[in-house]
Amino acid sequence: MPIRWYGSADKNDPLYFHFERIVNFCLHAGVFAAVNSGLWFLQEMRHPLADGTLPWITGGWLTLLIAQLISVIMRRPKEAEPAE
Repeated sequence: MPIRWYGSADKNDPLYFHFERIVNFCLHAGVFAAVNSGLWFLQEMRHPLADGTLPWITGGWLTLLIAQLISVIMRRPKEAEPAE
């Protein structure tokens, strides 16, 4: 089921920007999983890719993915206080 935004698409809304960051992270994680699983599959089926550089590529990309996740979490907008 796709992610869907039910609010207004106001560019000045901080919640909208946060949702956009979450969608970008999900897309990044999906591309990471698809590309890396394909590369590891090819390495196991055919031959090692460039003398062991694949673990470094995967580790570097995973580090960037984790950094993006931390960035998304840290830039989360503050919750509005309930009106009494």
